[in-house]
Amino acid sequence: MPCPDGQGRSNNQRLFAWEVLHAGGEASTLPGSQCFQTPKMSQLGASRSSVIQCKPGGNCPSRHRGMTRQLSPLSVAEDSAAPILELQNRSPSGICRHSRVERQSRSGEEGTQTHTESSSQEAEGQTRCQSCTSTFLKLIWRFLIILSVSSSWVGTTQFVKITYETFDCPFFMTWFSTNWNIMVFPIYYSGHLATAQEKQSPIKKIRECSRIFGEDGLTLKLFLKRTAPFSILWTLTNYLYLLALKKLTATDVSALFCCNKAFVFLLSWIVLKDRFMGARIVAAIMAITGIVMMAYADGFQGDSIIGVAYAVGSASTSALYKVLFKMFLGSANFGEAAHFVSTLGFFNLIFISVTPIILYFTKVEYWSPFSAVPWGYLCGVAGLWLAFNILVNVGVVLTYPILISIGTVLSVPGNAAVDLLKHKMIFSVVRLGATIIICIGFLLMLLPEEWDEITLRFINSLKEKKSEDHADDITDSSVHTRSRSRANGTVSIPLA
Repeated sequence: MPCPDGQGRSNNQRLFAWEVLHAGGEASTLPGSQCFQTPKMSQLGASRSSVIQCKPGGNCPSRHRGMTRQLSPLSVAEDSAAPILELQNRSPSGICRHSRVERQSRSGEEGTQTHTESSSQEAEGQTRCQSCTSTFLKLIWRFLIILSVSSSWVGTTQFVKITYETFDCPFFMTWFSTNWNIMVFPIYYSGHLATAQEKQSPIKKIRECSRIFGEDGLTLKLFLKRTAPFSILWTLTNYLYLLALKKLTATDVSALFCCNKAFVFLLSWIVLKDRFMGARIVAAIMAITGIVMMAYADGFQGDSIIGVAYAVGSASTSALYKVLFKMFLGSANFGEAAHFVSTLGFFNLIFISVTPIILYFTKVEYWSPFSAVPWGYLCGVAGLWLAFNILVNVGVVLTYPILISIGTVLSVPGNAAVDLLKHKMIFSVVRLGATIIICIGFLLMLLPEEWDEITLRFINSLKEKKSEDHADDITDSSVHTRSRSRANGTVSIPLA
């Protein structure tokens, strides 16, 4: 049947096409540029249908001739739901384009989701790797801090013992080593210049760090009032420690010096009204017990009892220094602490230099000739002591104070190893027991103030975890029983 020659596209013609489609009849001729043979409504549910197209001005082929295209049910359903105007304006190959575009978009969305999931998994893996690396580096840094503190303190003690073989002047060694504290603030300022983004001038940095003495900074009155007592306590602590090393082994002295932690607690409890803790009271009692056992090791006579008195006096003055610092100066950052220690060095150089001169002329600490002074060993003692002081201040600021305490207590087995291997020392049972008791008391002092609450919470969390695991086991066993009963053909019918 000939096709019309496409005269006009009025609304009546488009309505005619819709009426034919919904009436279920055949449209052999449609006014327009194309001829379509549209299936009836009963044929739309069939598995296949044909759509015949012809060019304008040509002859429409019959059902069994011309270009016939087979469509799947999905394509027919999608195309039948589209308006006739879209079908008329499509090209011969555009009938299945809509379905293909949808399939491509779906496949593209699936590929995008897969790529997003893989990228998120890679990001999570990188984050975990970075967190593990940072944790590992932090552990290494803390271990190095502990090892450095312990090694510097062990080295200082052993160098003093070696220096005593040729130079028996403990106060001169104390004065000479304390003068090296002047270099603490210049070392801190060098680190500031190397690491800080906004660099400050030395004068401005000194004024900023001198606020530890007050809002007006460091004046001559404050220099004498605040620095003098702390400088005297610093000198007494070190001098008594060196005197104890003349009478006792390095292991005994380092163990007795660890009692300063117990003395700090007792003084803080009495003077500063700090919180009472039963565990720390037990630690203080253990420290006192260790001191008595150490003095009893040689029968409360000879150099042993004198050495124990020197060591306990050194620990006491160290504790008094810390408590007074907390009372009058409060907490200080690294810069303020460095400025304060350097100020102590200046005070020692200016005002305490007269003391070794007096001791020299009174021949209490006399050396002759001057060239016989072992400057190498003295510089070794002063350098290691300076390193210990810097590490203590740096470690408190950059890490945790407990790490510094652990490094200090580890100096006891370090000195014991050196005494055993180098000096062939034989430790008695009483001394060994006293050392262990003092170290245990020191570790008890490191417990936090809320240690009892933390312990109770930890125990409760363990109990909750066990109860959850038990409930999960019961659930898993019930699920296994149900699956086995279903496999055997048993069906449980719940009651209404």
